[in-house]
Amino acid sequence: MFDFIKQLLSSSSGNFFSGNNSEEKKLQIATCALFIEIASADFNFSIDERNEILSVMKTTFDLSDEQSEELVRLAEEKVKNSVSIYEFTQLIDQNFSRDEKFEILKNLWRLVYLDNTLDQYEDHLMKRIGNNLKFEHREIMAAKLLVKEELKL
Repeated sequence: MFDFIKQLLSSSSGNFFSGNNSEEKKLQIATCALFIEIASADFNFSIDERNEILSVMKTTFDLSDEQSEELVRLAEEKVKNSVSIYEFTQLIDQNFSRDEKFEILKNLWRLVYLDNTLDQYEDHLMKRIGNNLKFEHREIMAAKLLVKEELKL
């Protein structure tokens, strides 16, 4: 019985992600959670947005398709039980370099513009995320403009 419980726990939170470091797993989940938060901000979390999140997580953390799916599932669970985005942004702010955080910000803007529109709730949340990651307003807008130019919007 004890072995079964141990196996169950290890399969759901064990060495599923690249690296054996639980801090790395927390960082992956926190990052993915921000993407889920922004995709849900306009109250329309589409299949295209989910696929984009899977792609970004796969690339960012060098994960397999299965690992990306599991990461999204775990992050969705974490988002449901979270009180605010601060718990996610704080972890990212403390562990990523400024350039890595800027790349995350650009990827979040790409996700926002996946449907070619900027909802007021998405805009507000992006500013909060940017501020929590210690970016000035002009830097948040610079990331936004870079993405708009890249996407030809």
